[in-house]
Amino acid sequence: MAAREKAQGAALFVPEEAGLPELRAAAAGCRGCALYRDATQTVFGEGPEHAAMLLVGEQPGDQEDRRGHPFVGPAGGLLNRALDEAGFARDACYLTNAVKHFRFTERGKRRIHRQPGRTEIVACAPWLAAELRAVRPRLVLCLGAIAAQALLGTGFRVSERRGELIELPEHAVLATVHPSAVLRAPDREAAYREFAADLGRARAALDALAR
Repeated sequence: MAAREKAQGAALFVPEEAGLPELRAAAAGCRGCALYRDATQTVFGEGPEHAAMLLVGEQPGDQEDRRGHPFVGPAGGLLNRALDEAGFARDACYLTNAVKHFRFTERGKRRIHRQPGRTEIVACAPWLAAELRAVRPRLVLCLGAIAAQALLGTGFRVSERRGELIELPEHAVLATVHPSAVLRAPDREAAYREFAADLGRARAALDALAR
C-alpha cells in the first residue's frame, strides 16, 4: 500500500455527495487499510436510505465475510430476535459496521475473529461517516465498544453509559453490547434479557424522537 493510502485510509476511495448505491460500489474496491488483502470482500452496510434507525457493529464476522452481508451469522440471528421483540422490522433499519473487512487469524481450517485495531477503525471511519450522511437516521444504535468509540470517542465506556440516550446535533445515539457478547456470556439468558431491554429503550427513544 502506498504511503498516501496509509495516511488517508478510506478517504481516498469515498466518493463525494454520493448515495448508498454509489458508496457501496466504491467500497468494493477500498484499499484504505491492509485488511482487504485477506478478507473475501468488503461487507458494506445494508438497509433503506433514510432509515430511522442505523445500527453499527464492530466488523464483519466469518459468515458475513463469506456471504457479503452484515449480521447474517449467529450474532445476527440473536439481533434479529431482539429487534423483532422490540417492535423493529430489520428491513426497515440500516445495519453496518465500523470496519468493513473481516480481521481474523487462521487456526487450521478455522478463521478466528480478531478485534480491529485503532488503525483499521480510523482508516474505515470515512465510510461510516458517509453512510451517516446518506441515511440521516434519527437514532444510531451502537453495538459494542468498537462501534460506540468510533462515534463517541475513545473515552466512551459502554459499561458506564449503556442504554443512555445521547443527543448529538445530527442524531441521537444509544450504546449497548454487541450481540456476540450475549452469545459468549456465562448466563446467556440473563445477558439476552438485558440486551433486549436495551433494544426496548431504543424503540421508546425512537418513538419519542418522532413526535
